[in-house]
Amino acid sequence: MKTFVLPGTDIVVPNVVLGLMRIQDKSDEEVRTLVRTARDAGIAFLDHADIYGSSVHGCERRFGEAMKLTSSEREEYVIQSKTGIVKDGPYFDFSYAHIVESVNGSLAALGTDYLDILLLHRPDALVEPDEVARAFDDLAAAGKVRAFGVSNHTPRQIDLLRKSVTQPIVANQLQLSITHAPMIAQGIAANMQGLEQSLVRDDGIVDYCRLHDITIQAWSPFQAGFFDGPFLGSDRYPELNAVIDRLSASYRVPPEAIAVAWITRHPARMQVVLGTTTPERVAAAAQGSEVPLTRAEWYELFRAAGYVVP
Repeated sequence: MKTFVLPGTDIVVPNVVLGLMRIQDKSDEEVRTLVRTARDAGIAFLDHADIYGSSVHGCERRFGEAMKLTSSEREEYVIQSKTGIVKDGPYFDFSYAHIVESVNGSLAALGTDYLDILLLHRPDALVEPDEVARAFDDLAAAGKVRAFGVSNHTPRQIDLLRKSVTQPIVANQLQLSITHAPMIAQGIAANMQGLEQSLVRDDGIVDYCRLHDITIQAWSPFQAGFFDGPFLGSDRYPELNAVIDRLSASYRVPPEAIAVAWITRHPARMQVVLGTTTPERVAAAAQGSEVPLTRAEWYELFRAAGYVVP
């Protein structure tokens, strides 16, 4: 498993992450087996959010109850959570009171004294950067959060936060897969009139993150689009799956590993957030961490997914 020091921190992280948004109804043993399988594969980075589960902090609480981490065991993991989405409505809330209350709730549910990383989950149109900065300062001073980042944010939204926030923004969690890659596809087809792929939707977020040492965390790495099913094995993507299967055989890894490798091959040094609760798929995907796709193979997968390479 490839690891690196998360820019802006002293935290060593793997380039594959275990997301735990679907563990609410899992038994203690199922949760432990999932986390243990990931750990054995080198994935010691766990991704949570306060809204995951059937109730607020539901999945965090399920994790805490099942794992009951000792202090020494806690140090073996990088634990990240998110705040800012309010299910009732729904609406978004980056107020000081909500951020602090959410973090305290996450810590109690997870059974830990601190989060390694806290992300603001989705942009709040009513954000007041000074309030966010005050919350971050107080959480950092209290030792409750080590580092801070965002999720699904544009460059200008990050700039607005950075106007007041003094801590580095270390991560931006964004949807990315071979078939859902507008943030990459636009730059490849820039300046091509009449081609939808060339439309700028995110103000150059990939390049922005690289320029500012913000690690992109790719969520839904196997989803074809926005929660409309996986592309792996789908008859909607016969050409792509043919290429994946050939590369899978060539590198002697499962297809999941090729899908992961397409993301980790990018020089932005991205992390891939897995959402599966199947231990076997976690182990399969983890193998993609070190698959050295060539440039030709990377672009072949990109074209097979339906994107244009001029």
